[in-house]
Amino acid sequence: MPAAGTARRDAPTSAPAIQVARVYLRVSTDTQDLERQERIIEEAKAGGYYVAGVYREKASGARADRPELQRLIQDLQPGEVVVAEKIDRISRLPLADAELLVASIRNKGARLAVPGLVDLSELVAGASGVAKIVLDSVQQLLLRLALQMAHEDYEDRRERQRQGIELAKLSGRYRGRTPDRASHERIIALRSGGTSIAETARLTGCSVSQVKRVWALRRAT
Repeated sequence: MPAAGTARRDAPTSAPAIQVARVYLRVSTDTQDLERQERIIEEAKAGGYYVAGVYREKASGARADRPELQRLIQDLQPGEVVVAEKIDRISRLPLADAELLVASIRNKGARLAVPGLVDLSELVAGASGVAKIVLDSVQQLLLRLALQMAHEDYEDRRERQRQGIELAKLSGRYRGRTPDRASHERIIALRSGGTSIAETARLTGCSVSQVKRVWALRRAT
């Protein structure tokens, strides 16, 4: 009990910990742009996150060897959050491979924050016993469903594209894919200046295989 004449002091309250996020933006081809997804950065900040890094990439979600995604995972620290527009920005891989990818994020002590993906991590952390097991199982099931749907959507898109190409060929209207000359010129400029293949892929947002292909064509001319 405080002595007479002295003011009572409340125990100091600690400030809430700042949540750290790393934002991943991805489109599949060089002809697409990332502008629409840029809003995620400001939305994350408005949601109370400190954005420690933004990782931009132009590569298929059906590839696991995306340089910027791998760099993001390498940079992750325990307690951080990976923010993306949708789960298919993270992965369109077959389920088994997608789960390995997500596991590599979780193994760093991080979690996903993706619209449409129900996050029960706080409930799981605060639960114990049977309740914790049930909540964790539900979280795993929801994630598996989301990853499987992303892969099935990718396969459906590929099949529709294949059918469209076949119809275009039959009608004599198929001309093939138009090369992205701006990206090709940047790849050539970087490689000509001595930049490594991996770093060129990172700087241009292209896949390593594409950099190799463009550079091989350049050297053959």
